[in-house]
Amino acid sequence: MAPGEASSQHWNHRYAVVNGIRLHWVEAGTGPLVVLLHGFPEFWYSWRHQIPALAEAGFRAVAPDLRGYNESEKPAGIRRYRLEILADDVLAIIHALGQERCAVVGHDWGGAIAWFLAMRHPQAVENLIVLNAPHPERFFQELRTPAQLRKSWYVFFFQLPWLPERLIRADDYAGLGRILRTDPVRPDAFTEADIQCYKQALAQPGALTAAIHYYRALFRRNLLRFRRQIRPIHAPTLLIWGAQDRYLGIGLTQGLERWVPNIRVERIPEASHWVQADAPERVNSLIIGFLRKQGHGMGRS
Repeated sequence: MAPGEASSQHWNHRYAVVNGIRLHWVEAGTGPLVVLLHGFPEFWYSWRHQIPALAEAGFRAVAPDLRGYNESEKPAGIRRYRLEILADDVLAIIHALGQERCAVVGHDWGGAIAWFLAMRHPQAVENLIVLNAPHPERFFQELRTPAQLRKSWYVFFFQLPWLPERLIRADDYAGLGRILRTDPVRPDAFTEADIQCYKQALAQPGALTAAIHYYRALFRRNLLRFRRQIRPIHAPTLLIWGAQDRYLGIGLTQGLERWVPNIRVERIPEASHWVQADAPERVNSLIIGFLRKQGHGMGRS
């Protein structure tokens, strides 16, 4: 059984060549398009609680495996995972789905891509929803502080060749299982079956290295040139933040109006970094309520 197959037996699995690579996504529902972007080390299954809720609420929910993950193509080379390329993948998916713009929801690395997509291709993002992913400029500012440096140690560890892959694979991805069992606030946020799905997806040939290349690509370039690409985001934006995030400090949710003037921040005290699994009903309510308030898909923004 493929990862996540049991939970998506009534959903459509699609494949298409977009932006030069073959990508896979899962979709359900009809109506205004909502694209859901997963983080590290996940895949489309990260949105197992949100896809049916969005479909039932009258939206077309589409959750891709980002390049390098699960059933999507895994191109070789660190440069193939730069943020510009990842954002262009999402734009190509939107166009492949027959749309020019949509709502974009992203968690963790998916959130980083969503922020950058809204800056690089603002015409494509009608509404933006980000979960536990810092605005890039705010993250670079906070990364100068000892507290965030301690939380982000793994980002620098991932710059090493081969060693991160070897340690993550050790003992059948035991570290990944431990994180998914102990990080969340809700004890059953990830069932043993869920954890096996994540392990299977990450164990596919080339997937783990591709996932780590996201981090390598970000820090192996001219950061000053990258920061010059940061632009104000004018799309209506909702930032949802699990306050008990071990990796990203709560301070990253503050002072964002300079770059995102039309932003609303919702902090969930009883949730961790894995906020959509920790508090799925609350997250679903916030996402659907925000999209309805913005009149998503009705020509308003």
